[in-house]
Amino acid sequence: MTAIENIGQAQARRIALGAQGFGQKRPGVAGRHHLRQLLGRLHLHQIDSVNVLSRAHYLPAFSRLGCYDRTALDALAWGKPRERKLFEYWAHEASLLPFEFQPLLRWRMAQADRGETGWTGMRVYATERRGEAMALLDRIKIDGPMAVSDFESHKGQTGWWEWSDTKRALEWLFWAGHITTASRRGNFERVYDLTERVIPAAILNQPTPSDFDAHRALIQCAAQAHGIATSGELRDYFRQSPRDAMPAIHSLAEEGILVPVHVPGWRHAWLYRDARRPRRIDAQALLVPFDPLIWERDRTERLFGFRYRIEIYVPAEKREYGYYVLPFLLGDSLVARVDLKADRKAGRLVVQSMHFEPGAPSDSREALEEQLARMAQWLGLEGWTTATM
Repeated sequence: MTAIENIGQAQARRIALGAQGFGQKRPGVAGRHHLRQLLGRLHLHQIDSVNVLSRAHYLPAFSRLGCYDRTALDALAWGKPRERKLFEYWAHEASLLPFEFQPLLRWRMAQADRGETGWTGMRVYATERRGEAMALLDRIKIDGPMAVSDFESHKGQTGWWEWSDTKRALEWLFWAGHITTASRRGNFERVYDLTERVIPAAILNQPTPSDFDAHRALIQCAAQAHGIATSGELRDYFRQSPRDAMPAIHSLAEEGILVPVHVPGWRHAWLYRDARRPRRIDAQALLVPFDPLIWERDRTERLFGFRYRIEIYVPAEKREYGYYVLPFLLGDSLVARVDLKADRKAGRLVVQSMHFEPGAPSDSREALEEQLARMAQWLGLEGWTTATM
């Protein structure tokens, strides 16, 4: 019987960072091919509605590539047909993914179409209220791309969480793969269109893989993105159930693509066969709360000894660090956290609070301030400042 390799915490951390694209020299000018290469490594960018700093899907590329033109990502996500390479769907959460992932997620679309997944309030449109949803689909088919605010039946609804029946039906159509996002309006409102008018026919005409093959491919992608991970973390990347994911994990292990390893304090750790093993990570990066390096908070704590929670929904007087807090990566350690806000009217990046971890290197503040200046430049702001109390 082959002995299981022991991998220390420091090495596991470097493997994870290397898999996520840290520690490599940033390009002088990051273009669309750099963005596509990064998506080939991460596989998705999570989307979130909060815009106190910048939309979440823009930040992972900035953290790894440095200053880049955000319109280049917009073109890949919502641009003209010849430019577009990404589509929106529920992967980890709402995400941007390369077109090539659409066949691998058809099992989720099929489940939603049968009313077996998705939010409870939407599932009724798969069954007794299906006719209402199909009427909306017919409207889009005839009239072209539409946002929920374009439907008369939605009028009078305001607020992110005040969903009308129309919004629920459209979101069910989205989960079920009947429609997808054609574009986003200035307020980031999703504009829906028929899937076949957005995703290329060459993708849609690909055979649908078996559920097992799809889950296996997704687990392998998660392993590539993590480098080293527990079974639960592999499942979490694309939000797969244990029932679906564990046979895929075992299959990949039998083939030697996933290698069982022992990491102190980890349960069922797996090393991706082709993962790099960097001896050193030289990185400086501010990390959005929805970055795949840190979105699984228990993993973040095990890798970095860094307890991190997003406090957006915590009452202001009970917040420990702030509303929109970004951890700061220096080398292979998370050494600080800053609560940031883009004051677009004043043209400044505002640091609401700044906290350094115990034992942070002496050059942590200088490195962090350098990254704050770089972020302000990238956001088109004149510089950064601390908040006035």
